[in-house]
Amino acid sequence: MNTNGDVSTRKGERLGFRYSPERRTALVLCGTGAHGAYHAGVLRALQEAGVKIDVMAGQGIGAASAALAAIDGAARLWDKDGVWRADAVRVLYRWKWALRAGGSLALLLVAVVVALPVLAALGVPVWNWAPLAVLAAFVLVAVAGVLLDRRDSGRRRAEGRPWWRLLGAPVDAEPVREAFARALWQLIRGASHVARPDGPAVGRRYAEVLSDNLGQPGFRELMLVVTDLDSRRDVVAALLREPHRAEFAAPRPDRERQAEAIDLAGAGRDHAFEVMAAALTPPVVCDPQLVTFGVDSYWRGETHRLCDRPGACTRLLEELAVAGVSQIIVVSAVAASQTPHRLTAFRLDLRHRLGEFLAAAEAAALRDALEMARLRFDSVHVISPPHNPVGAFDFAGAYDEASDRRQDLSELMGRAYEDAYHQFIEPVVGASGEQLARTAPGPA
Repeated sequence: MNTNGDVSTRKGERLGFRYSPERRTALVLCGTGAHGAYHAGVLRALQEAGVKIDVMAGQGIGAASAALAAIDGAARLWDKDGVWRADAVRVLYRWKWALRAGGSLALLLVAVVVALPVLAALGVPVWNWAPLAVLAAFVLVAVAGVLLDRRDSGRRRAEGRPWWRLLGAPVDAEPVREAFARALWQLIRGASHVARPDGPAVGRRYAEVLSDNLGQPGFRELMLVVTDLDSRRDVVAALLREPHRAEFAAPRPDRERQAEAIDLAGAGRDHAFEVMAAALTPPVVCDPQLVTFGVDSYWRGETHRLCDRPGACTRLLEELAVAGVSQIIVVSAVAASQTPHRLTAFRLDLRHRLGEFLAAAEAAALRDALEMARLRFDSVHVISPPHNPVGAFDFAGAYDEASDRRQDLSELMGRAYEDAYHQFIEPVVGASGEQLARTAPGPA
């Protein structure tokens, strides 16, 4: 008589989580930028423990993690040469080169202004050529910016002040799009050495691979959410099984589903990568992802600007409920609310202050979303750190005042691995009587 097994099963049922063909489970990944490293640690723990996930869902950087995990490629996030282990991760979401060059030239100008009187006093003839050299440097930057602007002249034309047309949004999202595009294509192409095509072709191939293998071990349904700045609504892209696929695209009262739903298993398969790239684009500070819809679509060939929205997790949970999901696991790298007398000194880094705003917006939106989710789902579970000093743009790590030391992304992944075991795998999955692949967590 296995008394312990009976007790743990009853305990698991009280916690509300169990596996059955009728109960669909979704893993929801939310966050921005460096918080994707937390997703990597959680995914590694859930994979090692054999936790069954039916639908991978993501918002922001979580959309890219979900897209990789949906085609059995989550290891590309934490492997030795993975996205979050590579040295190139330090240059993600940097200030654009024009701003960096302008800052360097400004320092040079200050140095020249300070040095010229000293050199003149020493009798060095510098007054004739120094101002011309500084002016020439600024002209070179301007010419380079114009050439870059002309490079995209065939796409949707930007309007505005000349300085905005020259510089554009201050933060560059292209390196992170490139990093995940490379990881996706390496996974899709397998052992072949075919050169990576453009975005729509990568998206089409990705959707085909996922559709053909859906139901095989490691392959899961997918749902992503972004915001369309031109239509002023959220756009949800999904690749689901029947009958959930039909329910996803079905008309709903007071909503034009053709304008906001992209079926990645059908006519919208070309947009799979573009939607993921848009999710990797924080609003305002990055140039939005331009997506050209098909001439036979609702938008009839229009090119729209898509980007992330911190509060989009609410919409994601709403769509998952309609897709037949009955239990969800939400992963967020944003720590719980601060307690009194735990305020930290603010940093003057503008990217860090932006990251603080995005984290606060995510925490507030997630708190509201979870309140509604408990009315929609049979069970709701959250994996998040009790404390996380790493901000959304701290790709080189961050100093932690609480522990008086610096923490990097590798440590964030390790902490996520432990949080997944302590907060979900051991108390919830283990209590439900499921067999775990590991009996105790280990370091990532």
